[in-house]
Amino acid sequence: MAKIFCIANQKGGVGKTTTTVNLAAGLAKVGQRVLMIDLDPQGNATMGSGVDKRKLELTVYDVLLESASVLEAKVHSEKCGYDVLGANRELAGAEVELVDVERREKRLKLALADVGEHYDFVLIDCPPSLSMLTLNGLCCAHGVIVPMQCEYFALEGLTDLVNTIKQVHANLNKDLAIIGLLRVMFDPRITLQQQVSDQLKEHFGDKVFNTVIPRNVRLAEAPSYGLPGVVFDPASKGAQAFVTFAEEMVQRIKAM
Repeated sequence: MAKIFCIANQKGGVGKTTTTVNLAAGLAKVGQRVLMIDLDPQGNATMGSGVDKRKLELTVYDVLLESASVLEAKVHSEKCGYDVLGANRELAGAEVELVDVERREKRLKLALADVGEHYDFVLIDCPPSLSMLTLNGLCCAHGVIVPMQCEYFALEGLTDLVNTIKQVHANLNKDLAIIGLLRVMFDPRITLQQQVSDQLKEHFGDKVFNTVIPRNVRLAEAPSYGLPGVVFDPASKGAQAFVTFAEEMVQRIKAM
């Protein structure tokens, strides 16, 4: 059965989409069957996976409104090696349309019940706000991967996210837990980042992934070519770090 993970952080600009597409590409590279779900109406994870969001006939919007199944709506990204359930601006309307619907926070969970045998990993790129879309992701996930920069304000955002996860765990999804914290855009030359990194390890222990994703120009350039950094420049330090992270994820899931 597929393991479902949300990549979430209520703070914007921390590299959630970069983490999602590069982890998906990294997992595909180490032989895993992956479905990447874009739950952000901006559709950045869709475009960053080599899929043109403007040409999609069916998206996650259709899945949430139950007018299409996941298997009907997903497309395969040949360049990246994984399947994509894409999003575009239509998805913004789903928030309003789901307001009066029964089981609205469980729509994605019900849709994914049919595809568990087809994948090893399902990765969900969540919007930065705690919206109905994010709630759909959290309700169906086995765990949350939290990408975060080692900065002071990131610690404040983490407190909010942990509280949200506790609430969802208590009321909607007993399986939900933080799988791990991923340190991203890390520059070891900056003393503050090293200090925050040490604080994270002290406070969260083995919840902090061993892999650290460095600040890397090639990772930042890759989206403009519509590719994850792992595919765009496999030799770059950032790409290699994400493949190492993918291997760590596989090992961590085996140990669960």
